[in-house]
Amino acid sequence: MTHSSRLVTPVLVSGCIVLMIGFAIRASYGVFQLPIATEFGWPRAEFSLAIAIQNLAWGIGQPIFGAIADRFGDRKAIIAGVICYAAGLLLSAGAVTPFGHQALSILVGFGIAGMGFGVILAIVGRAASDENRSMALGIATAAGSLGQVFGAPAAEFLLSMYSWQEVFMIFAGVVALSLFALPMMRAPAASKAELEESMGTILGRALRDPSYALIFVGFFSCGYQLAFITAHFPALVTEMCGPIDPGSTLHSMGITTTSALGAVSISLIGLANIAGTLYAGWLGKRYSRKYLLAGIYLGRTIVAAAFIMMPITPLSVILFSVAMGSLWLATVPLTSGLVAHIYGLRYMGTLYGLVFFSHQLGSFIGVWLGGSLYDSTGSYVAVWWVGVGVGLLSAIVHLPINEVPLGKRLTGVRIGA
Repeated sequence: MTHSSRLVTPVLVSGCIVLMIGFAIRASYGVFQLPIATEFGWPRAEFSLAIAIQNLAWGIGQPIFGAIADRFGDRKAIIAGVICYAAGLLLSAGAVTPFGHQALSILVGFGIAGMGFGVILAIVGRAASDENRSMALGIATAAGSLGQVFGAPAAEFLLSMYSWQEVFMIFAGVVALSLFALPMMRAPAASKAELEESMGTILGRALRDPSYALIFVGFFSCGYQLAFITAHFPALVTEMCGPIDPGSTLHSMGITTTSALGAVSISLIGLANIAGTLYAGWLGKRYSRKYLLAGIYLGRTIVAAAFIMMPITPLSVILFSVAMGSLWLATVPLTSGLVAHIYGLRYMGTLYGLVFFSHQLGSFIGVWLGGSLYDSTGSYVAVWWVGVGVGLLSAIVHLPINEVPLGKRLTGVRIGA
């Protein structure tokens, strides 16, 4: 397999475009929480369940689309994802029942999988040299954050002029535009040695390795925290944050309501994450990835605990958004890089896709539990503390991971025998 010696390549640029579009729209779903619930008079849990199902479908779809990409070609997997995503958005615009939104969220979730990290990071990883791989994965992940920067505010802006149904249809058209990036997406072919090993062989080795199970478990809390905050933080800020002082800098910037602050908070998380993810990618080729991951999860735990223990004010929302944002997707280039380093690049789409299922299982529980506990308790505090606990668990389980490539470990066993 030949790789470009350059960091910035057409494959990286096109991958960034696809991720940016897909994540901009996905990150905006929390903004639709209140408009849809208000129009139909639904409990908070109904649309929360739709977002939770979307995240679970994304997780289930990720190894499927990763396997499609590994077996039949990257671009075919992405085209299928675009079709699912756009169709799901268009059909959701006509849904008038909770079940309708929940059922169509499966289609949207599969679309996100086809345009998401499992497929795109595998392409970027295969196209990059060993020296540039960690940084390239960081740049691609940061592109998803760039989408998050303008996704939620764009949705809030469009909702001031159009109905939520019309905004869904606009977003479907934007998703379709990502197809124009595909001609640049040509990753190097696999080497002869890589082609000789079947997907089943590599997958079997990974599933028997305790380190793969630890990576799987550790990624759960990442999904829980990110999806819960994306789906519920705008509503939490709207309802729990103290008023914005008319003489404050925020007010002078046009952020006059807690609703607007909630949308901006998601944007700030994405903006801070660009720097955090790029820095994580840079660190990933210099230091142990497992210790970096443990540190990130510990940092998230501290930030989340400090936020909920203090009075929620506009300033604390801004500080939390920046602090959590710097740690937001920093786990992705490190986790995907760890999978590639230990188990190889040939079936990275499938192997990382399976690990990402754990992430999305956490996403499902975080979003659904957030809405369910809110309806039963009238507060997000309990589900927030669950997120603090699982974050601490992830920090711990990364410590015993064996970072030595599996091939070298197996060779060592044969030589020793």
